[in-house]
Amino acid sequence: MAFIKVIDYPQAEGRLKEIYDYLIKKRGKLADVHKIQSLNPESILKHMDLYLHIMFGSSPLKRYQREMIAVVVSINNQCPYCVTHHGEALLHFWKDDGKLANFIKDYYGAGLNAKDLALCRLAETLTIHPSQIDEAYHKDQLKQPGLDDRSILDASLIIAYFNFVNRLVLGLGVELEADSGTGYEYE
Repeated sequence: MAFIKVIDYPQAEGRLKEIYDYLIKKRGKLADVHKIQSLNPESILKHMDLYLHIMFGSSPLKRYQREMIAVVVSINNQCPYCVTHHGEALLHFWKDDGKLANFIKDYYGAGLNAKDLALCRLAETLTIHPSQIDEAYHKDQLKQPGLDDRSILDASLIIAYFNFVNRLVLGLGVELEADSGTGYEYE
């Protein structure tokens, strides 16, 4: 149960209803992480603009890599809402329940390539120990396995975004929807 008032779809009017309808059209359904912002409808749009840009926009990072980063950040923040949602998105791309289960338990045991491991380590380090990221880290941990500057920037944007969203979800009591994995557009 959310810790603050939330306006559900049936009670939405005016601009909020327009925004809810837009989200349903764009993403396939309305998530509780969006409804938690119902008292400030324009913030939902700004939130979605950033989300759609960094998760679906042009990038050298593949879609599964972006979801993988989201899951690692959310695991480290102990945010089951985002682990579940973005784990389901990652499963959409991997189509391997065992790999996803191994990944969630310990991404080192998921059979990832060097570039994907570097992205996961970056997500974990920047979430837990951001001050440990320095120029040497970029050279040794990120560029050595083949990540270019744009990939590093995009990964950092995704990591920062999910740290923001995890805090919104955890701090305002957003609970996982009963039908969490059905109806979303992943591509």
